[in-house]
Amino acid sequence: MKMKLNKIKISLVGIAVLPVMLISGCKDYFDQNENPNLVQDPPINAMLTTATQKAALNMQRFGGFTSYYAQYLANPSASGATDTYQVTDNSSEWNNAYYAMSDLKDMMVKAESIGAYQHLGVAKLLMAYQLGLVTDTWGSAPYSQAFWIDNNILTPTYDDEESLYQAAMTLINEGIGDLQRSDFTVALDETADLMHHGNAAAWIKTAYGIKARFLNKISKKPTYDPTAVLSALDSAYTSLHDESHMNVFLGINPWAQTAVSNASNLLGGWLSDNLVNHLNGTTYGLVDPRIAYITDETVNGNYVGTRNGQGNVGGANTIHDECYISQNCVLTNDTSSLVIITYPEIKFIEAEAAWRQGDQQRAYTAYLEGIKSNMDKLGVSASDRDDYLSNPTVAVGAGNLSLDLIFKEKYVVTYLNPEAWNDMRRHDYQYKDFRMPVNAYLNTFIRHVAYPADERGRNSSNVPSDGSLDTPLWWDQP
Repeated sequence: MKMKLNKIKISLVGIAVLPVMLISGCKDYFDQNENPNLVQDPPINAMLTTATQKAALNMQRFGGFTSYYAQYLANPSASGATDTYQVTDNSSEWNNAYYAMSDLKDMMVKAESIGAYQHLGVAKLLMAYQLGLVTDTWGSAPYSQAFWIDNNILTPTYDDEESLYQAAMTLINEGIGDLQRSDFTVALDETADLMHHGNAAAWIKTAYGIKARFLNKISKKPTYDPTAVLSALDSAYTSLHDESHMNVFLGINPWAQTAVSNASNLLGGWLSDNLVNHLNGTTYGLVDPRIAYITDETVNGNYVGTRNGQGNVGGANTIHDECYISQNCVLTNDTSSLVIITYPEIKFIEAEAAWRQGDQQRAYTAYLEGIKSNMDKLGVSASDRDDYLSNPTVAVGAGNLSLDLIFKEKYVVTYLNPEAWNDMRRHDYQYKDFRMPVNAYLNTFIRHVAYPADERGRNSSNVPSDGSLDTPLWWDQP
């Protein structure tokens, strides 16, 4: 990958020019040191706008393909490449992550040089977050040579997965420290900050939530420490109101655009039968009321999903006899915010860590709160919510809470978020009736993605072998 990234100063002059410049992006100028159409020395708050917008969009972009592996989504055509674990080219997602990290490197350098420590903390956190997206998807990746060692290296070597994990953890911890400083010269701007709108205390809570997620991700490793996870969570979100919200788009929310395109026969956003059966009573014998707030009934008045790899088996694709992403859902409507981590997810991280620590009561309390808050977020009525929470298959009591039940409920909470695929792999796909795709190219579930074509073309001497895509990543093995 040609990496003179930190020499490319790509940012925004202000919110007024946000839509045009975000769409043009930096791809056309990726290999140029300077371009007269780009701002060469942008204000720090303009850089903040770029950073917060790109991070949220990258969450959605990665969710756009990992949701097929988590079987939230399915291809309406038989033997779709992503559905069936074929080698796919995800150059766009790779490039967008590196464009964002390049901007963040520039933001970090500038913020430190002028004493804008709150901005520095945000930049470090978002760098860690997107570095995690990359390494959780592909494994080893360019980082130290790409950004920090030599600005003139055009074909950087790859850092191994564990090193990238440690680098991300260092960034998070340093970012928290920077956000806590009181001697900053420039405060986060309410308008330029598209996630927390200038609220440094809110950013600190997000940072601790992301830290807990990283710490919990290594649950298979001997170094896993549930106490450290819980300690981080003590400083993270305490309600839905703490969540970040990014809803500045050119047009509408990208998930809603998928729904619009689907209605216009540009097919996408079909829901997997695994997710639909998870919710409609088929798998667990209990209808989850959230299904009506996630998707819409078919023309037959029921909820039917599409089997991954099999494709649509009903009538013509235009009939709507299977379920799709809905514009009526608060997560996927035209103006829905993109949120990189939610309060309900944090409660399930707490439930898992407390369970592994042996604190069954804390685990159970967090588990119930995770379900309740997710239903509240989706708009489920209090009576339907409470009926579900009181059902004996859900209200099992602290002594009967299991990891399977925690992961089962968390699966609904992380709908369309790329973190769901991390959970799938950590739990070894051990969800009730979770099936391999039809006509799968692997003998077992997918564990990582093949390196993108763009990277193989630019940095072929350093790109590792893909190996079999069912080989676990570093954190996904003991």
